[in-house]
Amino acid sequence: MKRNLVIATFVVFACSSVLLLCSCAKKQVVGEEKEITAPPKKVVVKVEEEKPAAVEVAKEVKKEELKEPEKVEEATVEKLKELEIVKRKEVEEKVWEDRRGIRCEAEPIYFDFDKSFIRPEYRPVLTGKAEFLKDSPNVHIRIEGNCDERGTNEYNLALGERRAESAKKFLISLGISPDRIETISYGEERPLAAGHNEDSWAQNRRNDFVIMKE
Repeated sequence: MKRNLVIATFVVFACSSVLLLCSCAKKQVVGEEKEITAPPKKVVVKVEEEKPAAVEVAKEVKKEELKEPEKVEEATVEKLKELEIVKRKEVEEKVWEDRRGIRCEAEPIYFDFDKSFIRPEYRPVLTGKAEFLKDSPNVHIRIEGNCDERGTNEYNLALGERRAESAKKFLISLGISPDRIETISYGEERPLAAGHNEDSWAQNRRNDFVIMKE
């Protein structure tokens, strides 16, 4: 009888242990399933968070693409403005140079009777011509010596040459290259005044200046 009681107790204990173990195993399996299924949910949430950022980046790229034509147009306008300024400056410089050239040609210098030295009052005139030549390196000039009607043709041709050379030497002394200056004498052949008196003769004793391009 006592033996049967021991066996029964053992069986009950064994069954209880089995039930307990089964319960723990079931809990463990359920716990493992939760751990396995949890990470995919996190990944999904992360992907959803990144989508708005990608959309914003795409919008910014689109905006930049739309701005490109505007940038090109602005650059073109600025370039045209720069070219216009340069062109206007070139035109102004050309007009200024032409005016100075006209003045250079329009200002003769005059000489005393039978003389070829530069009178003091005409030295500033020659100085102005030298400044014009320095600022206009592509310009050459021709100095034309003239005389009044008194004296022989041969003498007046020689006197006109001396007068032209006198002005040339003065310009060279101011830094103008002799290669840019030509001289010629017309003697009494080109009078400005046709009279036969001192007023007319004074106008004919002169040097004329002619601008020549290189």
